Amino acid sequence: PKVNRYQTNVVAYLRGRGIDTDLIEFCLNTGRVYESQYHHNAVFVGMDQTGKPRYAALRGIGTDFIGEASGSDKNYSFSIAAEGMSDTVHLFESAIDLLSYATMRKMDGENWRAEHLLSLAGVYQPAKEMEKSKVPAALTRFLGEHPEVENVALHLDNDRAGRLATQAIRTVLPGKYKTRDEPPTKGND
Repeated sequence: PKVNRYQTNVVAYLRGRGIDTDLIEFCLNTGRVYESQYHHNAVFVGMDQTGKPRYAALRGIGTDFIGEASGSDKNYSFSIAAEGMSDTVHLFESAIDLLSYATMRKMDGENWRAEHLLSLAGVYQPAKEMEKSKVPAALTRFLGEHPEVENVALHLDNDRAGRLATQAIRTVLPGKYKTRDEPPTKGND
C-alpha cells in the first residue's frame, strides 16, 4: 500500500499498544512500519537481506481488519535482525507481539537488538501426525540466511493454535537447534 504523508495514526496506535517510542522511530526510519494512505492501516513490512520490501502485514487502526498486502511473500515476514552476530532467534506470531517483546526487553534495561526477532505472520495448523508438519517458511529462510543461529526461543501464544504450532515446530526443527518454549505471560488485566 502507498505510504500516507503523515504517520500520526500509526504512531498513536503503536503507543496505545504500549510500544516504546524508540522502537517506533526505529521501525518508521527503517521502513519496517508505516501508515497506509487510503485506509490508514498499520503496515508491518518484511524485507529481504538487501532491504527490499517483500511482505506486508496490514492491521486496521480502530478496526478489526487484519490482512496481508497482495503479492506478499511469507518467506519474508516482519523481522528485526540483531545488530551484531547472535546465536539466538526469538519467534512470534505477529509483528505487534515482536514489538511488545522488544519493548519489554528495553524496559528491563536489556539491549533489544542483541538477538534476532522474527514474526511468523500467524501460525498454521500442524499436520495430524506432528512429525509430518513443516517448519514455517519465514523461519526456514531466516535460518538459512543466519547460519550462526543455534537457539530458537518460541514466544507463541497460550491459545490452542499457539501451543500446537510450538509443539509442531519443536518436533520438526532439525536437531542441531536448541529450542525453548517461552509463551507470553498472562497479564493482570
